[in-house]
Amino acid sequence: QVQLVESGGGLVQPGGSLRLSCAASGLSATHLHWYAIGWFRQAPGKEREAVSCIAASDGTTYYADSVKGRFTISRDSAKNTVYLQMNELNPEDSAIYYCVSEGGLSCSAVTMSLLWSGSRGQGTQVTVSS
Repeated sequence: QVQLVESGGGLVQPGGSLRLSCAASGLSATHLHWYAIGWFRQAPGKEREAVSCIAASDGTTYYADSVKGRFTISRDSAKNTVYLQMNELNPEDSAIYYCVSEGGLSCSAVTMSLLWSGSRGQGTQVTVSS
């Protein structure tokens, strides 16, 4: 079982940037290599949205249309940590961001729903407001 701990959320002004981190533990780095790790977000009154994903095993990534060109996902295998660099933030990006992980997956719009069914962190709040 993979344990995930998010950090890096906070309050930022529109147009600003934040970097979220997701530290994974519970498995060796060799085993974690086969796990896709990604991000979902949930805002009050809105549907849960799959934001981004990265799979080290096959090099695939996924970005929601709403964040393409603004968010960048990366992975530091030595630290078992995934980062989500978020630039040009706007109020619509405000939400609780959850880190998720599942083994044996590539990253695509189709597999994101499977990713949500895997391990999940406690979430970190991102608020974009002036």
